[in-house]
Amino acid sequence: MTKLLLLFVVFSYCLGIPSALAGINDDNYEGTFCVVWWKCLTSTTKTTLEKSMAASDRATLLVLYLDDCSDCKQYASAVSRMQAFYGRATDIIPVNVDTILPELTYKPTEPGYYYKGAVPQVIVFDKAGKVVLNETGQVPYERVDDTLREVFDLLPRTESSELKRRSFNEFSSEVTE
Repeated sequence: MTKLLLLFVVFSYCLGIPSALAGINDDNYEGTFCVVWWKCLTSTTKTTLEKSMAASDRATLLVLYLDDCSDCKQYASAVSRMQAFYGRATDIIPVNVDTILPELTYKPTEPGYYYKGAVPQVIVFDKAGKVVLNETGQVPYERVDDTLREVFDLLPRTESSELKRRSFNEFSSEVTE
């Protein structure tokens, strides 16, 4: 039985049966995109687009993607970077376009309203719920950053100093003073 199993494995390998492994540079499905590639975004997906647009104190970043899209998997690192800098002031909502049900018309509070048929797609809403950026493809981090800086009335990247996190000890010393 062992010899038969070994013969089957060797024969399968020689035939070139495709591997079930998925990587960042292919379109193979490997599991839920948000969990696998956007580990930090699981806490920010608690809201919906409708709820986020109703909150006037936060901007919204809607990212439309597919689990089995190499461009989406590669773009996840840029979205994680956006989440690192803007996650506390912005609702970041990743939506798998496979979950958008086909409708004849969508409301402006539904992701299907903004979907252009290509992924990844990034839509930035200002605090009033107005679309200030809507682009498809791997939109450069700098483009989204510039847009969010305008939304939050921050200095342009060229005029502001580099953002650095405080170390724990510096924070502790300021609290005790």
